[in-house]
Amino acid sequence: MLKLDQKLKRVEIKDFELNNDIVFTYFDNLPSSERDDKFIRALYIGVLALMEDRFSAFLSKTSNELGTELESLKMIFEMKKEVFYKSTIKGTLAEDDIAEFLNEYFKSKRMKDVALLTGNSAGELPRNKTGDIICEINGESDLKIAIECKFDKSVKLGEIESKNIFTRKTDTAWSQLIESNANRNSKVSLIVYDISLVDNSILKFTDSVGYIPEVGFVSIVDSQKGDYNNLIIAYMLARDIAINAKDIELEKDVLAILITRIIKDINEITTIKVLVERNIDNNKDILKQIEKSMLLMDFNQKYLTQFLQTGTLTKKDLLDFYSGEGVKDQYKLIEKDINKY
Repeated sequence: MLKLDQKLKRVEIKDFELNNDIVFTYFDNLPSSERDDKFIRALYIGVLALMEDRFSAFLSKTSNELGTELESLKMIFEMKKEVFYKSTIKGTLAEDDIAEFLNEYFKSKRMKDVALLTGNSAGELPRNKTGDIICEINGESDLKIAIECKFDKSVKLGEIESKNIFTRKTDTAWSQLIESNANRNSKVSLIVYDISLVDNSILKFTDSVGYIPEVGFVSIVDSQKGDYNNLIIAYMLARDIAINAKDIELEKDVLAILITRIIKDINEITTIKVLVERNIDNNKDILKQIEKSMLLMDFNQKYLTQFLQTGTLTKKDLLDFYSGEGVKDQYKLIEKDINKY
C-alpha cells in the first residue's frame, strides 16, 4: 500500500481505502477541490504527532475504537498548542513554517521568487541576525524583501513619536523593520505576528495588514488555523513596491536649502538654551532678593513689636537694629542653598 521512492524522496500510496466515520464525515463536508490538499495536510500533521514521544506512548496503549480516536485528536490539538505557546523554539518553528508556506505559494503561482531562511547568519550589521527570511524576487539576489517573524507578545508597535532614546533598547515593529532593511540590504521589509501572540498596540494599528510609510509592512497571521492570507497580501504589496521603486537623483541645490534651514533651526534651539541659562541666573537673583526682603520683614517686625511694647529701644537694641548682623548671617545660609540650583 505504501512505497518510498528513495531517489525522489517521495511517498507513494496506492489502492488506499479507509472505513472511518470521523474521517469520512470530515472530507464529506469539504468541497471536492479542497480534499486532496486537506488530506496531505492531515497526513503531515499526523506524522508530526507520531514524532512526539508522548503521543507515540499514548498510541501504543490505545485501540482504534471511536472513543480513543477522539481522545487522540484532542491530544494532538493540545500538544500542538503546548508546543506553540510554551516552547522556546516557537520563533524558529514560525520561521520554518512561513518560509515553507511562501515557497509553496510561489510554486503554485509559478513565480520565480524564493524564500530563504537566514538562520544564524549575520547580515550587513556586525553580529546582527535581524531579518529571519530573505525573499529574492524572481530569484534576483539584489532585489530582496526581508521578513522578520515576531511571535512575541512583548514586541510593541514603537511609533517614532513615542520613542524615548534615553531608555533601554527594546525590539519594536518599527525598530525591527528598519533594522531588517539595513541588515539584509533589502528593498522592503515585512514583520509577521501571530494573532494569539501580539501586543495590543499592534492590534490597534491593524488586525490584518498595515503599512508604515518609509518603514515597512505589518502582517498578522493565524498559524494555528493555517491562515497566512494576510502574509500573502502584505508580501505582494511589498513585492510591487520593491519592483517599481526607482532610485531618485537628488537635486543638490534643494538639499542645500533643506540642510541650511535645519542648521538654522538647530542654532535657534542653541539660542533658546542660552536664554534659559540666563533666565536661571536671573531667577536666582530674584529669589535671593525675595529671601532678603522676607528676612528684613521678620527682622523689622521683631524690633517694631518690641518698641510698641516698651515704648523705646535700648542703645544695644538700636545698634543691633542698625547693623542687622543676625539677618546677614541667616541670609548667607539661604544664599548658599539658592546657588546650588
